[in-house]
Amino acid sequence: MASRSQKFHGRVEGVDDPCGIAGCREPGEFRAPVTPGDFDGPGQWRYLCLDHVRAHNSSYNYFNGMSPDEIQEAQSPIAAWERTSRPFAHVGDPPPAWSDFHDPLDAIATRFRPGARASSAGPDRFTPGERKALKLLQLGDDADRLTLRKRYSELVRRYHPDRNGGDRSHERALGAVIEAYTLLKSSRAFA
Repeated sequence: MASRSQKFHGRVEGVDDPCGIAGCREPGEFRAPVTPGDFDGPGQWRYLCLDHVRAHNSSYNYFNGMSPDEIQEAQSPIAAWERTSRPFAHVGDPPPAWSDFHDPLDAIATRFRPGARASSAGPDRFTPGERKALKLLQLGDDADRLTLRKRYSELVRRYHPDRNGGDRSHERALGAVIEAYTLLKSSRAFA
């Protein structure tokens, strides 16, 4: 049964060759590059014992030969941000431009219902019940979701009893406004 963890990470088991350092008789169980910092390809390797691979690793300096400005640039947390990246591929139509919308939720809804923007203009945009609700809210056929929300909040503030000193005479109008808004906000025209 194999052990669950190895004591030394990187150890190459079953090596019969001695350490690559002249005069050392320990087995060369750890792989080390011949020229540190030159990893432009497969590279050349030599096998060292534990003590010599530790000495090799402690002498390695990534910044060796760099100017102070190059070192600062390499250590910068935003070192790779200026690199360009490829855009993700998309399937089908490209997504809508965010600048075409006043409300981000409208843009998201349009992305997942591509036909919604195309059908937003035209005489059959609203059903008769939706037209009646628009008339109640005093909105035209060209109203968008943002206009609908603004008008709804204006009318709720106007008719709510808390805003009228407890006067309940506008409760029926408030109920009609809420019902009209509920119908219109789930309409295909405002999707």
